[in-house]
Amino acid sequence: MGAAALLCAAVAGGNAALHAADLRRGPVPESARKHAELDLEVTVTGDPRALRPKVRGARQSQGLILVRADAVAVHRPDGGREAVRTPVLLFVQAGKPERNATDGASRAGPDAAQQWKRLLPSTRLRVSGRAAPPAPGRAGGRDVAAVLRVGPGAPRIVAGPDTLQRAAGELRAGLRRATEGLDTDARGLLPGLVVGDTSRLRPELEAAFRTTDMTHLLAVSGSNLSILLVLLLGPPGLAHRVERRGLAGGLGIPLRATAVTGALLTLGFVVVCRPEPSVLRAAACGLITIAAIATGRRRSLLPALAAAVLLLVLFDPWLARDFGFLLSVLATASLLVVAPRWSDALRRRGWPARAAEAVAAAAAAQAACAPVVAVLAAHVSLVAVPCNLLAEFAVAPATVLGFGALVLAVPALPLAKALAWVAGWPTGAIAAIARTGAALPGAELGWPGSWWGALALAVGIGLAVVAARRFRVPHRPWLCAALGLLLCLALLRPVPLVRPLTGWPPPGWRMVACDVGQGDALVLAVDGARGGGGGAVVVDAGPEPAAVDRCLRELGVRKVPLAVLTHFHADHVAGLPGLLRGRRVGAIQVTARAEPPGQAAFEPALVLGGEVVEHLRVVGAVGVLQDDQPLGVLRVVLARERFTDELRLLTKGEPQFQLLGDLLGRVPVGQHQHMPYVAHHGILSVPHSGRAGGVGAAWDAVGRWLARVRRPRTTRSRP
Repeated sequence: MGAAALLCAAVAGGNAALHAADLRRGPVPESARKHAELDLEVTVTGDPRALRPKVRGARQSQGLILVRADAVAVHRPDGGREAVRTPVLLFVQAGKPERNATDGASRAGPDAAQQWKRLLPSTRLRVSGRAAPPAPGRAGGRDVAAVLRVGPGAPRIVAGPDTLQRAAGELRAGLRRATEGLDTDARGLLPGLVVGDTSRLRPELEAAFRTTDMTHLLAVSGSNLSILLVLLLGPPGLAHRVERRGLAGGLGIPLRATAVTGALLTLGFVVVCRPEPSVLRAAACGLITIAAIATGRRRSLLPALAAAVLLLVLFDPWLARDFGFLLSVLATASLLVVAPRWSDALRRRGWPARAAEAVAAAAAAQAACAPVVAVLAAHVSLVAVPCNLLAEFAVAPATVLGFGALVLAVPALPLAKALAWVAGWPTGAIAAIARTGAALPGAELGWPGSWWGALALAVGIGLAVVAARRFRVPHRPWLCAALGLLLCLALLRPVPLVRPLTGWPPPGWRMVACDVGQGDALVLAVDGARGGGGGAVVVDAGPEPAAVDRCLRELGVRKVPLAVLTHFHADHVAGLPGLLRGRRVGAIQVTARAEPPGQAAFEPALVLGGEVVEHLRVVGAVGVLQDDQPLGVLRVVLARERFTDELRLLTKGEPQFQLLGDLLGRVPVGQHQHMPYVAHHGILSVPHSGRAGGVGAAWDAVGRWLARVRRPRTTRSRP
């Protein structure tokens, strides 16, 4: 045993040393250290992935496309070519327009971005750009030798993908075509469930999956392969017997031929779904189990998992530092070791077998993975177990029907569309579960995103399990009911119970300035006596969806009869998905001025995603006050300023509020006296940016208003 351990360690160490040498030798790492220009020939090794644009001040930066590749040749300025073998990471600025397209070069834009996104693994490209050393602390920077910024422009393809990858690409594209007619959630989620393609998944739905710890459904894992193998082989306990079930047993396929078919299915699964860490782990386990079936020797799945992990780490030692691989191994091990014991304990208490297995599996996987998820996401999800438990019943039919649509999309697209339509029902149910769970006020708790935080959480989970056994919690119905009630209170967070503990939200609040960093997100209670329970008018949404969503959740705002976007600067509108998350929005009013160019069109068209576009209204009359809009107790007036075309919101009644966005700082100096105001007293929002000296010049025209100044980087939103 000791000799085997030493041999494994020597093989892993040698493999890691060779891989590390590839990252440090040759012209590519040397040029990266000098931040020099490089002209490379590369082979794409993974699917291109679009990175979410970042908000920088008033503008939203152009989104980048990340492409993993292997550099195979370096082209020197003198025309020479040097063969290399170096992993690199490409950051493609495909959406940035070229300054001069008169020379016949391809213009960057949506077409160029789509060409980059459609690249398949094994495609060979010619790229050039400035190289830089990778950041070791960032994801993806530990196993590449250089980062290369490429673009703008379309990809220069030297050679197309190989036959295998082209066939896999056709299948994936066929599944996307088959799901075109589904609703927005199902259209984006079904390809993710089947092959891990999340390119069309809406950001707010992806955020809901993160909040509920259901992201494993978006990353193809062992559960997908298990469903397919069970469909082919039948239950694992009977797979090696003559009386086995499944399609193979029903068709009378011999045992060894069944094993060969299962192996081919596993390899095809890896090619179509891409060799991600969780896919590799599942495939290795499946192949080892299939080999046991073929030889007639039944093996336990736990040794199969251990052998699979060992082989994969020996082949690629960097997997040991991959969070996805770690989560996959922990979840599988918990299902094999912990879940059966917990399931037996529940059955002894009188639980039905199927319910006991489902609850034990969800609880065991969450207990094993929660500390690692805390490091990644800095939160602990309180809804993970019930949401995953409810989604489990819809995952199998959605996966099976989705794979049927995948196979039939190329030869019989109408039949594939029919299967996809049926699969849309369980897929929509999964999306609804994620959205409902994420919308609960106490869906997640903030947690230190460090390994010390993970250790503390692991110790806490262990103590909770020991206490449950020590005090025989399953045997005490009243104690179980009390714990269930406490969990419900933690999830719902009713304001009368939360306010004495946290002091937030204050009773009778009328206006809150959400802490969103640079930018604005102002909330006006429709009925001050009811606070957020009566709904609220929201003026601007800040730069980050999570910040405004957290603010509205803490205020208990579930209904927004009116949202106003004063202007289209990113620090006022980029957080709009967070405002829409889990809330009923009556109308969204925006200005007619499309500034900055492109960003104004982006917000209503893409962020709203077609759900509330029919409620979108543009305030078009310059300098004219709109009719009073009664919203319960609150009455508001909207105006569009003639100098800047920005919206401002005014309220009637006491006290009066005037929310201007960045208006005061952007009106030309000397023109403030021409701005119409409803009254000369009340509460006025002060812009966080604008023309130098513009705010001070405005006070003479404004009159006696109480200024509302929001300090940046505060720890809590302020009333």
